[in-house]
Amino acid sequence: MKNSSGMCIFANTIMSKIQKTNAARMLDRAGISYKLIPYTVDENNLAADHVAEELGEDIRRVFKTLVLHGQRCGYFVCVVPGNTEVDLKKAAHIAGDKKVDLIAVKELLPLTGYIRGGCSPLGMKKHFPTFFHESALEFDEIYVSAGIRGLQIGVDPRKLIEVTDAVTADLTTDAQ
Repeated sequence: MKNSSGMCIFANTIMSKIQKTNAARMLDRAGISYKLIPYTVDENNLAADHVAEELGEDIRRVFKTLVLHGQRCGYFVCVVPGNTEVDLKKAAHIAGDKKVDLIAVKELLPLTGYIRGGCSPLGMKKHFPTFFHESALEFDEIYVSAGIRGLQIGVDPRKLIEVTDAVTADLTTDAQ
């Protein structure tokens, strides 16, 4: 597989330009195979549809990582397809809370160690309860951020769900 710059990097290939991220090292430690795929970052468009276009992949396979907070449940992570929006009521229900909200962008780096557009469900500063949208299981491979802007991980969603100790659920709004 190649991205728009013609590059495809497999986990065990040594490339001088690409350094492994915490997320990739976590997969290495778990013995999970994956691909690191660089793409061109547009600082004015960090949306998942741009990433999918750069990768030449179906937007439904490119997942975004969102961090939410509830009064009772605290912080948790939702990983949803790039063409969807998290449904806060569904997320609250699955997390065991009455009301939850997305955290402010300014909270993301101190809480997770990641910035907007580079947040991975792997390798955060602390492990948070994690929920993947159930559609991830429809694919043999999905893409999530590798922990920096401009780099995605292609990985078997079942293995990713297992290593993040995640649960699958319907997390998105009905209108897609």
